[in-house]
Amino acid sequence: MKSFKAFFLHRLVREKLLLVAITALVAIMLLSSFSKRAAAFWRTQRATTVALAEQQQWLQDRAAIEAHAQQAVKNLDPARTLDDTRLVGELNALARSQGMRFTNDTPQTERSGQFAVHTVQFNLQKTDWESLKRFYLELTKRSPYIGIEQFSLQSDRASPMQLNASIRVSSVEIVR
Repeated sequence: MKSFKAFFLHRLVREKLLLVAITALVAIMLLSSFSKRAAAFWRTQRATTVALAEQQQWLQDRAAIEAHAQQAVKNLDPARTLDDTRLVGELNALARSQGMRFTNDTPQTERSGQFAVHTVQFNLQKTDWESLKRFYLELTKRSPYIGIEQFSLQSDRASPMQLNASIRVSSVEIVR
Protein backbone atom coordinates (compact mmCIF):
# COMPACT_ATOMS: atom_id res chain seq x y z
CA MET A 1 0.00 0.00 0.00
CA LYS A 2 2.92 2.31 0.81
CA SER A 3 4.31 1.76 -2.68
CA PHE A 4 0.98 2.83 -4.24
CA LYS A 5 0.92 5.90 -2.04
CA ALA A 6 4.51 6.79 -2.96
CA PHE A 7 3.77 6.22 -6.65
CA PHE A 8 0.71 8.47 -6.46
CA LEU A 9 2.39 11.27 -4.51
CA HIS A 10 5.33 11.52 -6.94
CA ARG A 11 3.05 12.16 -9.92
CA LEU A 12 2.19 15.53 -11.42
CA VAL A 13 -1.17 17.11 -10.47
CA ARG A 14 -2.73 16.40 -13.86
CA GLU A 15 -1.62 12.72 -13.61
CA LYS A 16 -3.08 12.53 -10.12
CA LEU A 17 -6.40 13.93 -11.39
CA LEU A 18 -6.38 11.48 -14.28
CA LEU A 19 -5.73 8.52 -11.96
CA VAL A 20 -8.52 9.65 -9.60
CA ALA A 21 -10.92 10.06 -12.56
CA ILE A 22 -10.08 6.61 -13.94
CA THR A 23 -10.50 5.05 -10.50
CA ALA A 24 -13.86 6.82 -10.06
CA LEU A 25 -15.07 5.63 -13.51
CA VAL A 26 -14.08 2.03 -12.73
CA ALA A 27 -15.92 2.25 -9.39
CA ILE A 28 -19.04 3.69 -11.09
CA MET A 29 -19.00 0.93 -13.73
CA LEU A 30 -18.67 -1.77 -11.07
CA LEU A 31 -21.50 -0.29 -8.98
CA SER A 32 -23.70 0.02 -12.06
CA SER A 33 -23.09 -3.60 -13.02
CA PHE A 34 -23.77 -4.72 -9.47
CA SER A 35 -27.01 -2.73 -9.27
CA LYS A 36 -28.26 -4.23 -12.56
CA ARG A 37 -27.53 -7.76 -11.33
CA ALA A 38 -29.11 -7.03 -7.96
CA ALA A 39 -32.26 -5.65 -9.63
CA ALA A 40 -32.50 -8.70 -11.92
CA PHE A 41 -32.06 -11.00 -8.91
CA TRP A 42 -34.78 -9.11 -7.00
CA ARG A 43 -37.25 -9.32 -9.93
CA THR A 44 -36.59 -13.05 -10.34
CA GLN A 45 -36.92 -13.67 -6.62
CA ARG A 46 -40.19 -11.73 -6.47
CA ALA A 47 -41.65 -13.55 -9.52
CA THR A 48 -40.67 -16.90 -8.00
CA THR A 49 -42.25 -15.98 -4.67
CA VAL A 50 -45.51 -14.98 -6.37
CA ALA A 51 -45.55 -18.16 -8.50
CA LEU A 52 -44.94 -20.35 -5.45
CA ALA A 53 -47.69 -18.60 -3.51
CA GLU A 54 -50.11 -19.14 -6.39
CA GLN A 55 -49.14 -22.81 -6.65
CA GLN A 56 -49.61 -23.20 -2.90
CA GLN A 57 -53.10 -21.68 -3.20
CA TRP A 58 -54.00 -24.15 -5.97
CA LEU A 59 -52.70 -27.04 -3.85
CA GLN A 60 -54.70 -25.88 -0.83
CA ASP A 61 -57.86 -25.67 -2.96
CA ARG A 62 -57.25 -29.07 -4.59
CA ALA A 63 -60.12 -30.85 -2.83
CA ALA A 64 -62.62 -28.15 -3.77
CA ILE A 65 -61.39 -28.05 -7.36
CA GLU A 66 -61.69 -31.82 -7.70
CA ALA A 67 -65.19 -31.70 -6.18
CA HIS A 68 -66.24 -29.01 -8.68
CA ALA A 69 -64.76 -31.07 -11.53
CA GLN A 70 -66.70 -34.14 -10.41
CA GLN A 71 -69.90 -32.07 -10.24
CA ALA A 72 -69.23 -30.64 -13.70
CA VAL A 73 -68.75 -34.14 -15.12
CA LYS A 74 -72.09 -35.19 -13.67
CA ASN A 75 -73.81 -32.30 -15.48
CA LEU A 76 -72.18 -33.10 -18.84
CA ASP A 77 -73.42 -35.82 -21.15
CA PRO A 78 -70.29 -37.71 -22.26
CA ALA A 79 -71.98 -38.63 -25.57
CA ARG A 80 -72.37 -34.94 -26.45
CA THR A 81 -68.76 -33.96 -25.70
CA LEU A 82 -66.63 -33.48 -28.79
CA ASP A 83 -63.17 -34.71 -29.64
CA ASP A 84 -60.97 -32.64 -31.95
CA THR A 85 -62.26 -34.25 -35.16
CA ARG A 86 -65.92 -33.85 -34.18
CA LEU A 87 -65.28 -30.22 -33.19
CA VAL A 88 -63.88 -29.37 -36.62
CA GLY A 89 -66.73 -31.30 -38.25
CA GLU A 90 -69.35 -29.38 -36.25
CA LEU A 91 -67.80 -26.03 -37.13
CA ASN A 92 -67.57 -26.97 -40.82
CA ALA A 93 -71.21 -28.10 -40.85
CA LEU A 94 -72.34 -24.88 -39.16
CA ALA A 95 -70.39 -22.70 -41.61
CA ARG A 96 -71.66 -24.66 -44.63
CA SER A 97 -75.26 -24.45 -43.40
CA GLN A 98 -74.89 -20.64 -43.43
CA GLY A 99 -73.18 -20.64 -46.85
CA MET A 100 -69.91 -19.28 -45.47
CA ARG A 101 -66.36 -19.68 -46.74
CA PHE A 102 -63.97 -20.75 -44.03
CA THR A 103 -60.53 -22.07 -43.15
CA ASN A 104 -59.37 -23.70 -39.98
CA ASP A 105 -56.09 -24.63 -38.34
CA THR A 106 -55.16 -27.99 -36.89
CA PRO A 107 -56.83 -28.46 -33.49
CA GLN A 108 -54.66 -28.24 -30.37
CA THR A 109 -55.43 -30.56 -27.45
CA GLU A 110 -54.67 -30.17 -23.75
CA ARG A 111 -55.35 -33.15 -21.53
CA SER A 112 -55.86 -32.81 -17.81
CA GLY A 113 -57.10 -35.73 -15.75
CA GLN A 114 -60.56 -36.66 -16.90
CA PHE A 115 -60.92 -33.79 -19.37
CA ALA A 116 -59.44 -32.94 -22.75
CA VAL A 117 -59.87 -29.43 -24.11
CA HIS A 118 -59.64 -29.13 -27.90
CA THR A 119 -59.02 -25.69 -29.40
CA VAL A 120 -59.17 -24.71 -33.06
CA GLN A 121 -58.71 -21.39 -34.87
CA PHE A 122 -61.60 -20.94 -37.32
CA ASN A 123 -61.63 -18.13 -39.91
CA LEU A 124 -64.74 -17.02 -41.79
CA GLN A 125 -64.00 -14.94 -44.88
CA LYS A 126 -66.14 -12.46 -46.78
CA THR A 127 -69.39 -13.08 -45.00
CA ASP A 128 -72.32 -10.78 -44.29
CA TRP A 129 -73.51 -9.75 -40.85
CA GLU A 130 -76.72 -11.79 -40.85
CA SER A 131 -74.94 -15.05 -41.74
CA LEU A 132 -72.33 -14.39 -39.08
CA LYS A 133 -75.02 -13.69 -36.51
CA ARG A 134 -76.86 -16.93 -37.38
CA PHE A 135 -73.56 -18.84 -37.17
CA TYR A 136 -72.92 -17.37 -33.71
CA LEU A 137 -76.43 -18.18 -32.46
CA GLU A 138 -76.16 -21.77 -33.70
CA LEU A 139 -72.77 -22.09 -32.05
CA THR A 140 -74.07 -20.79 -28.70
CA LYS A 141 -76.81 -23.45 -28.73
CA ARG A 142 -74.05 -26.06 -28.36
CA SER A 143 -72.77 -24.54 -25.10
CA PRO A 144 -71.21 -25.80 -22.74
CA TYR A 145 -69.80 -28.42 -25.11
CA ILE A 146 -68.46 -25.78 -27.54
CA GLY A 147 -67.37 -22.30 -26.50
CA ILE A 148 -65.78 -19.24 -28.06
CA GLU A 149 -62.48 -18.26 -26.46
CA GLN A 150 -61.55 -15.38 -28.74
CA PHE A 151 -63.42 -13.49 -31.44
CA SER A 152 -61.99 -10.93 -33.87
CA LEU A 153 -64.01 -9.14 -36.54
CA GLN A 154 -62.77 -6.96 -39.42
CA SER A 155 -64.33 -5.57 -42.54
CA ASP A 156 -62.91 -6.91 -45.79
CA ARG A 157 -60.59 -4.41 -47.49
CA ALA A 158 -61.84 -5.12 -50.99
CA SER A 159 -65.51 -5.06 -50.01
CA PRO A 160 -66.27 -3.11 -46.79
CA MET A 161 -69.79 -4.59 -46.55
CA GLN A 162 -68.26 -8.07 -46.14
CA LEU A 163 -66.76 -9.22 -42.86
CA ASN A 164 -63.82 -11.45 -41.97
CA ALA A 165 -64.10 -13.18 -38.61
CA SER A 166 -61.41 -15.03 -36.73
CA ILE A 167 -62.73 -17.24 -33.94
CA ARG A 168 -60.88 -19.47 -31.49
CA VAL A 169 -63.29 -22.19 -30.47
CA SER A 170 -62.81 -24.85 -27.81
CA SER A 171 -64.65 -27.97 -26.81
CA VAL A 172 -64.49 -30.16 -23.75
CA GLU A 173 -64.22 -33.92 -24.02
CA ILE A 174 -64.64 -36.28 -21.09
CA VAL A 175 -61.81 -38.79 -21.20
CA ARG A 176 -62.48 -41.98 -19.32
